[in-house]
Amino acid sequence: MDRRMVIMGGAAAVLAGCSTNWEVAYEGNLDPNVTRTWNLKDVIVVAPESLSVSNANTFAPSADIVWHGEAYGDRRAQVAAVINDGITRGTSELQGSRPVTITAVVQRFHGVTPISVSRAPSAVHNIRYTVRVLDAETGVPLTDEQVITADLVAYVGSAAVAAAVNGNTQRVRIVNHIASITRGWLGFGPDQRRTFTGLGR
Repeated sequence: MDRRMVIMGGAAAVLAGCSTNWEVAYEGNLDPNVTRTWNLKDVIVVAPESLSVSNANTFAPSADIVWHGEAYGDRRAQVAAVINDGITRGTSELQGSRPVTITAVVQRFHGVTPISVSRAPSAVHNIRYTVRVLDAETGVPLTDEQVITADLVAYVGSAAVAAAVNGNTQRVRIVNHIASITRGWLGFGPDQRRTFTGLGR
């Protein structure tokens, strides 16, 4: 049997044990008549120290944070920055008069490992965080805290290579994905909520 087929079969077996149901989900869109009165002052994203981190290059590392989309470093800080950039980009239409701060707390950030990119038949970026809007001057919450699930189909194999060559890296894709979700949540863009199936963790 071809060694590549053995590897891919093993990858599929490992990933098949993980959930195959994925989603972009949150409780509901905010009222655009309200959000258009806001003006973004700051975005604060925290990845708590309590979250476990794995740098293992395996098909399905067991940890809260798995991220290989940037050079080795502080993974908590890196994934917080990815979500920060996505939320910030998605709030560009907040041009009202009331200054607001958006806070987010990372709950899970499973990027795709190099071995999955090169050998898995498919993969998913599994991302979840909480988000809340506060009055920037008083700190009074303007929204309830919501959990946002931002799963995204990952590129693997030749599709991943082509995307990287064109600058559409994992980080770029995830930032743009979170920006689209944020716009939809704020009521400015299409509702991104959906479900899909695929292999991954």
